[in-house]
Amino acid sequence: MADTMQFDAAAFTALGTPREKVSLPQATFDGTVNVPVMQQAVKAMLANQRQGTASTKTRGFVSGGNQKPWKQKGTGRARQGSTRAPNWPGGGTVFGPHGDRNYSQQVPKQVRQLARKSALNARAREDAVLVIDRFAYEAPKTAQLQQLLARLGVASQKVLILTDGVKPNVYLSGRNLPKVHVMPYSDASTYDLLWSDVVLVESTAIGQTLAPVAEKAVGKVKVEKATAPKTPKARKAAEVSKKETAKKVAAKKAPAKKAAAKPAAAKKAPAKKVAAPKKKGK
Repeated sequence: MADTMQFDAAAFTALGTPREKVSLPQATFDGTVNVPVMQQAVKAMLANQRQGTASTKTRGFVSGGNQKPWKQKGTGRARQGSTRAPNWPGGGTVFGPHGDRNYSQQVPKQVRQLARKSALNARAREDAVLVIDRFAYEAPKTAQLQQLLARLGVASQKVLILTDGVKPNVYLSGRNLPKVHVMPYSDASTYDLLWSDVVLVESTAIGQTLAPVAEKAVGKVKVEKATAPKTPKARKAAEVSKKETAKKVAAKKAPAKKAAAKPAAAKKAPAKKVAAPKKKGK
């Protein structure tokens, strides 16, 4: 689908310090992007996750209805043998699922390999593949991994971290981050690669060995917490609460204004002239 290409990916240390760019292996990153094959692989993976346990009851398994609702003749109504017949509400289901359906799909190995290769090339074309020299976590630490993502500027995106083999400390560090998936490079499927916005690959996983770099202590980067979008119900509730608080504040301020107006009226009252008494006639 595309000519052979050579991709260079940005490289960083485990603390987020930039390094020289690294050339990605041409055997995998050659620019091939086969969209129909990727669609087939993703469709098969999602189908294989379906259990097919939906099940319904025929009239023989529905409880009740063991006698005729009315006699056979003389009522003027249609003859009925059971209230659990399929034409009755609450009756059995005709031709329904019985929990024995198999949704699994088989994809040839070469097709799966081509789909995975295409997904990697698709991310490389977008410059969304970043190389980390080495993940050497002595203990699980979510804050350390979160700081790395913040320094790379990908904290708000969906990140797939591919390590060289199984590394439990790295996995446990990213397990609590909702937009981060950590897995070995060899276990990443086409679906995982297409799910992510950015792919962080350990250098040794792609056959690159980067010499360690002396790093200085790096200050902490402020990580903005991702807020979930509000649903229409939540928006209405927030608007109602805002109106109620505004009414309460206005109600508290109103008595204070009235109390301030009363003394002013009391001061003006003595200023009125008193009418002089009328003189009696002679």
